[in-house]
Amino acid sequence: MQGLISRGQKSKKSRASHSARVWPRALAFLGVSLLLVLALGVSWLYQPMGFQIKPTDSNSPSAGGSVLDLSIESGTSPRGVAQAVVQAGADTSAQLLLLWFKASGQARAIKAGSYEISLNMSPKMLLNMLVRGEETLRSLTVVEGWNFKQLRQAMAKADSLKPSTLSISDAQIMKELGRPQLHPEGRFYPDTYTYAKGATDLSVLKRAMAAMDRHLDRAWAQRHPSAAVKTPEEALILASIVEKETGKAADRAMISGVFNNRLRIGMRLQTDPTVIYGLGSTFDGNLRRSDLRQDTPYNTYTRDGLPPSPIAMPGKAALMAAVQPAATQALYFVARGDGSSHFSQELSEHNRAVNRYQRGMSLELAPSR
Repeated sequence: MQGLISRGQKSKKSRASHSARVWPRALAFLGVSLLLVLALGVSWLYQPMGFQIKPTDSNSPSAGGSVLDLSIESGTSPRGVAQAVVQAGADTSAQLLLLWFKASGQARAIKAGSYEISLNMSPKMLLNMLVRGEETLRSLTVVEGWNFKQLRQAMAKADSLKPSTLSISDAQIMKELGRPQLHPEGRFYPDTYTYAKGATDLSVLKRAMAAMDRHLDRAWAQRHPSAAVKTPEEALILASIVEKETGKAADRAMISGVFNNRLRIGMRLQTDPTVIYGLGSTFDGNLRRSDLRQDTPYNTYTRDGLPPSPIAMPGKAALMAAVQPAATQALYFVARGDGSSHFSQELSEHNRAVNRYQRGMSLELAPSR
């Protein structure tokens, strides 16, 4: 009996001794495994995801692309975002991306938008970009003095700008913008506008129109009492003429002064840019005397006052010049040929200047009163 007890005690001691040896090894193995998984995870976070090879995908490296387009719609779940990244062509696991999004605590901070995934982008860089909302932006520069036709042409060629207005008329565009019956000329502020890939041209037009409204309001609020224009609309029209007539910025206020003086005394503006605008597509680049006699709503040689609408998109300086004209008695000006203008108070002086600087090329007519 004592022998049996002795053997049982020895067996228990043996098992205890074995467990004492196995558990540390198991814990050590588990620890090493966890460290290995952690190291692999950290390495995965910082390693470039790369692109999947998809010959049919125009964005894939095999097709010559250097970036992948990623579009995240508003309300997309973190799982949906991870799947969208893989579907866009990133060579990674959607499950791992989702785990990373959740583990970071920023899964719900991902912002909707249009993004680009570069070839060397890591999962960590990707999440930072999505949380910060660092969308891929393009830009469109609207040039001072452009007309609406030129703006439409520029939008049609703009990179990644959706041409939603391509097949509709100018009048339909203005209706879409909430300004039906309003001529589009001069209603859009010349500036550089950034937009996300896939944005519509109409969205850019809305911003440009709102910008023109703001700048026109600010200019009108600073109107000098000497200005002959009576309404913001008249100021916009005159600013567009000043924009087209100005060759050198230093002359802008003086040119406005001449036109304001003419408006004040009822003298016709007689400005070539309005005539050219009225001729439209029939203008071949050469303004003739017969063109000056051809009556259109925009011919300021045959009609009194301002034309019915702006003729171009004026910038801030032209808007300010229209409402803050230079204090001058000049009623005439002629281009010197170097971008600057010569200003005259009397017609005789003006004619001498025309002979001097234009030498037979001028089409100036005597002013009508």
